[in-house]
Amino acid sequence: MKKLILMTMATLATTAVSAQGLQYPKADKDGTIDEYFGVKVADPYRWLENDTSTQTAAWVEAENKVTNAYLQKIPFRGKLLKRLTELANYEKMMAPRKHHGKWYFYKNDGLRNQYMMYVMDELGGEPRVFLDPNKLSTDGTVALKGVSFSNSGKYAAYDISRSGSDWEEFFVIDLKTGQLTDDHIEWAKFSNAAWMGDGFFYSAYDAPEKGKEFSNVNSGHKIYYHKIGTPQSEDVLFYQNPAYPKRFYYVDVNEDETKMYLFESGAGSGNNLFVRDLKQPDSQLIQMTSDMDYQYTPIYDDGDKIWIYTNYGAPKGRIMVADIHQPGVDSWQELVAEQENVLSGADIINHQLILTYQKDASDHAYLYGLDGKLKHEIKLPSVGSVGFSGDAKEPECFYTFASFTIPGTIYCYDMAKNESKLYSSPKVKFRQDDFISEQVFFQSKDGTRIPMFLTYKKGLKRNGKNPVYLYGYGGFNISLVPSFSAMRIPFLENGGIYAQVTLRGGSEYGEEWHLAGTKMQKQNVFDDFIGAAEWLISEGYTNKDKLAIVGGSNGGLLVGACMTQRPDLYRVAIPQVGVMDMLRYHKFTIGWNWASDYGTSEDSKEMFEYLRGYSPLHNLKPGTAYPATLVTTADHDDRVVPAHSFKFAATLQECHQGNNPVLIRIDTKAGHGGGKPLAKVLEEQADIYGFILYNMGEKFK
Repeated sequence: MKKLILMTMATLATTAVSAQGLQYPKADKDGTIDEYFGVKVADPYRWLENDTSTQTAAWVEAENKVTNAYLQKIPFRGKLLKRLTELANYEKMMAPRKHHGKWYFYKNDGLRNQYMMYVMDELGGEPRVFLDPNKLSTDGTVALKGVSFSNSGKYAAYDISRSGSDWEEFFVIDLKTGQLTDDHIEWAKFSNAAWMGDGFFYSAYDAPEKGKEFSNVNSGHKIYYHKIGTPQSEDVLFYQNPAYPKRFYYVDVNEDETKMYLFESGAGSGNNLFVRDLKQPDSQLIQMTSDMDYQYTPIYDDGDKIWIYTNYGAPKGRIMVADIHQPGVDSWQELVAEQENVLSGADIINHQLILTYQKDASDHAYLYGLDGKLKHEIKLPSVGSVGFSGDAKEPECFYTFASFTIPGTIYCYDMAKNESKLYSSPKVKFRQDDFISEQVFFQSKDGTRIPMFLTYKKGLKRNGKNPVYLYGYGGFNISLVPSFSAMRIPFLENGGIYAQVTLRGGSEYGEEWHLAGTKMQKQNVFDDFIGAAEWLISEGYTNKDKLAIVGGSNGGLLVGACMTQRPDLYRVAIPQVGVMDMLRYHKFTIGWNWASDYGTSEDSKEMFEYLRGYSPLHNLKPGTAYPATLVTTADHDDRVVPAHSFKFAATLQECHQGNNPVLIRIDTKAGHGGGKPLAKVLEEQADIYGFILYNMGEKFK
């Protein structure tokens, strides 16, 4: 690609006055032009990619001023925020886990910004606070990402993120004294803490250039070993691969420290797997696989045997067993063959194997022996999603079940009796029995059968007048399963329908379903989503003036593509932290890692043309009436950098013609979404749902 930059800045305003008397900030245009395979493409808002410039900061401030003024004028926003806050004020727990004879669990007793971690001397005993991340910042913007206990039982390492960034810092607690040690690790990213002896392995990048911490390309992932009591400057470089700087590397060590696994990813939809026999002095890592288009995940080991989940040779997944003395994939033995439904989870608890399968995007669980023989199905409360928790060598087993109307509920599971007993049930302040969920199916543009979940209040009439919140993702092998969110309840109480579409690009029907929504088949995902909107209208659930489309990250791309392809079909569009510039996405932070799903503009002229054909930024057309749009992003988003949303919003405001508002909401001290404090979540959701209902002409009762 050849880049041409015309250095003169033309102070050309975007449309200054538009919808409902809104005056959008002026956005300068420069003369930046890129050339791809002989084709010139203008990028006049390239300067907005510089997230630390005073010019960008001034634009952000001006945009937020317009957006905040609009949102504050929504007459029922305060009432909506109050109801959202009331709904969020309930005890939320995660299943307990046993470590060195004590039980640990996470809990938020209501409206705390972050979950706290507790410890009990015995199951059901009196809990004590083990770690409270709410004390790590005054505004709740420091989030706890994980805790890892040393195999010796002496230490626990925990990692935090600040303001929603993907950058991680590690700290260490002395479990005997309960005090922090002096150990502190910075600039870790996409890392775990893998303990071995009195130290742990972690993955990190070199310290970034000052001022470019959240935008520059992340390159050169390295694995280090940190010994407790020493400064980070003395950490030993354990592994790097200079031949492939744009890949991820991390290690894991089993509990008895007899095996080490190294994972390599970033150049396909899966990973490569290496193993090292720690029982043998001076042993080396041995490569087990050589194709990163497939997933290889060790779930258990015993002696020389390793139980592995993989979709190699089985698009819907299977369980295989490898011998450390013959680790090559061709020597593995099949333990549980591929089934009709997708294998989405595999856990070893109490020396038994629990497998979770997805059937039409909802979970079903089964208990197997380590010999691969089926014992029985685990009866779940209803249609929904499940996650199991337990230790391979301990008898206690828990699972957390949720659906669109059932908050995350924890059960104790007795494997021998195949019985579940309620352990913890949330008490959310809403009438659960007033709502129902159903699954429907429709045909996409090419005839593919697409599932969709609908959740709404009982007694709903299909009169074509119901507000609809249509949500999808469709990418990166990620499943959208039934889940509970208290944030949806006010919309449902107000007569709305929450519609969640199972789009191609996800993993709900296996690798073939995933691949059908990638690269030069990406349009299938947009067709599926557009088909869902058309079906909801044709079946009398709603009409185009009561339809909102919402999605985040890859789902933000989904919304951006669909609102530019069919601006007539929806009343409201909410693209959240979206990938909007498909020609340059790979040039920021870890964007290069998405090439396995998207392809890049540098691959070939054909790929460039395909990406340009749906890239939201490049398909905004002057003089077009777009849906009422609220773009959302955040200043610390180093996953999908805010430049995507900045350039999209500036171009949208330039091109849009009509009475609908087209705004951007730029959060501060926040990132891609993970670890966002509850207070910020509530404010954001009040803005989003308020914007949706207000622009549909609805009143919040």
